[in-house]
Amino acid sequence: MTKRQIALVACTVALAASGLGAATPSAHSRTVHLVKPGASIQKAVDAAKPGDTIILSPGTYRESVRITTSGLTLRGSGLSATAIVPGDAAADDACAKAGHGICVTGTESRPVEGVTVRSLTLRGFTGNGLWASRTDRLTVHKVRADKNGKWGIAQERSVRGVFSHNIARNNADAGLFLANTTDTEQGATDAEGTVLTHNTLSGNRIGITVRRLRNVTVAHNEATGNCAAVFVVGDESKPRAGAMTLRRNNIHSNNKYCPKTPRLPFLQGSGIVLTGAEETVVEKNRVVDNVGTSPLSGGIVLFKSFVGVPNEQNAIRDNVVMSNSPADLANRDIGQGNTFTRNTCTLSEPAGMC
Repeated sequence: MTKRQIALVACTVALAASGLGAATPSAHSRTVHLVKPGASIQKAVDAAKPGDTIILSPGTYRESVRITTSGLTLRGSGLSATAIVPGDAAADDACAKAGHGICVTGTESRPVEGVTVRSLTLRGFTGNGLWASRTDRLTVHKVRADKNGKWGIAQERSVRGVFSHNIARNNADAGLFLANTTDTEQGATDAEGTVLTHNTLSGNRIGITVRRLRNVTVAHNEATGNCAAVFVVGDESKPRAGAMTLRRNNIHSNNKYCPKTPRLPFLQGSGIVLTGAEETVVEKNRVVDNVGTSPLSGGIVLFKSFVGVPNEQNAIRDNVVMSNSPADLANRDIGQGNTFTRNTCTLSEPAGMC
């Protein structure tokens, strides 16, 4: 028997059409559930066991989907082929009632682990395209979140997530949103190496928001056409937000206008903004053509948080920051230990940082 034949025998996969029942797997096999338009994704998810894959055939699915089982993969047939859009608003499901497209939710004692969502579009939900809470090692890959009423792809109370090669556009708030928690006040939590990489953000209020977290990497993303590209947000709570890396992002022409909110002034022309953060490295980014007159406008901006907490011990280095207005680099803060070194720029506030 060849090595390939041995591998195939060892990793038996049973293929079952959703609604028809999965073939009975052996103790170590993994089942693939095939769902076609008109059938229920949720029924396939509910029938799946850890390690199973749910494959969505090309088409449009009108429902919300809640995943609470670890180890599942939900895979569409491609961004242009598979779309999940709002269905029955009266559906008796917490995810649908909240207006979200896909919810991946665990509990404090039992986080959902190792779930993957990939290769599909989430469009037009009144809440979030994808909402995740209490997860470990969630992977969101090649998902398009388009025209959702709050966040495109969002996560809280979670660790070790990977968000890669996604497209978030025209969402009412952030395209990608990561936070410690969204409903209580507490200090920053350790995201344990969560990564946002090779995502494309356009037409959102804010491209990427990372709020009250530590140990996050934001790298190789492109943000354009948003009101603001990247926000790192902290406050007076302890531990402080920070200990992040923002590296090699392409941030250009984020000049859409967004009106003020109870917490923020109007936004326009903001590249990278740090507010109330510490010990964060911002390096080797390209930040150009971000123009506005908001207090937060400019290429790379340090601004004390809106409860008055300064940025401290952040390193801004080796960035190309050009043609931003009113400044390429702006330190509008009173915090100590922030350094600006080897950046390519023309105008800074205060003068002398270029």
